[in-house]
Amino acid sequence: MQNNLKSAKPHYAALDGLRGIAAIAVVIFHCYEILTPDLTKNPIAHGYLAVDFFFCLSGFVVAYAYDKRIKTLGVKQFLINRLIRLQPLVVLGTVLGLLGFLFDPFLTASPVREFGWGKIILATVCSLLLLPSPILGRYENVFPLNAPAWSLSMEYFINLFYAFVLIHLSKKMLLLFLVLATAFIITVAYLHGSIVGGWSASSYGDGYARVLFSFLAGLTVYRFNLILKNRINFLLYGLLLSGVFLFPHFENDWFTEIAFVILLFPLIISGGAGTQVSERLRKICIFLGDISYPLYMVHYWMIWILGNYAATNPGQQKLYIFSIGILISSILLAWISLKYFDEPVRKWLKMKMKSNKS
Repeated sequence: MQNNLKSAKPHYAALDGLRGIAAIAVVIFHCYEILTPDLTKNPIAHGYLAVDFFFCLSGFVVAYAYDKRIKTLGVKQFLINRLIRLQPLVVLGTVLGLLGFLFDPFLTASPVREFGWGKIILATVCSLLLLPSPILGRYENVFPLNAPAWSLSMEYFINLFYAFVLIHLSKKMLLLFLVLATAFIITVAYLHGSIVGGWSASSYGDGYARVLFSFLAGLTVYRFNLILKNRINFLLYGLLLSGVFLFPHFENDWFTEIAFVILLFPLIISGGAGTQVSERLRKICIFLGDISYPLYMVHYWMIWILGNYAATNPGQQKLYIFSIGILISSILLAWISLKYFDEPVRKWLKMKMKSNKS
């Protein structure tokens, strides 16, 4: 969910790899929401914290890519660049979600008969525009056709906030904003016993607490140059991040989640940005980074199908086989989406922008 780093500047391959690990964790977590709905029994119980890691990484990378050039680039061009980077997969995710919704083989009732074309079209338009529209049931998802899009609506919000406010902050003011955002996310976590919110109509406001703190934390790591030079192997960072996602869930364990998000994620980004990656691992990391955003945006239509398949009571073994198929298919679809849709569309849009200027 970040800009590709310019070739003239250092490329943080370890951060690419960590972003890919987080995206895979999200897919596995979503499968386990069907396989083991009880979070206290879910083996990847904190997989949803991958979103907070994405937000923190986004703060670091956006600052890295734009802090020193947004004044000459201009706010308008910055926002256009972000739109080109993010929107093609928003569109693809919506289209896949719509097709999955209409042609799910395990649905017991026709979506058109149940909701009508009016609501379906409205939900589709809102999904394309990243406007919340919890109008198709589906457990109050604010983006019922592509549930993960809620975090993209937060990404767009924080990019606007960055362009109009955060870019102008002094270091002292940035720390003040970070303190306020810390108080905000701690309050949300304490009141709700967790920071899993943002995806549903009743918890959508929690998403602002998550994105504000984590983006500001990543921004702080960059602006204060808190990059920890080290020789720790990338695999250890990957294991540490995976350990967060695999950490058991307990009722009202908000304090643990806050510790992960406030302390550990910025530290992982600081260390990951400061470590070197071997050439073999570098290629793997870049691949993982490349497919991370497509993977995040194109997998969820299959999760709805998995859920409806589970309702037919096929047995746990078949559900696990189905889930493994979803994970493999999601990674393959992410790569295909990247190479044959996302990259060509972004290239065309950039060329179109250049031709309009000339």
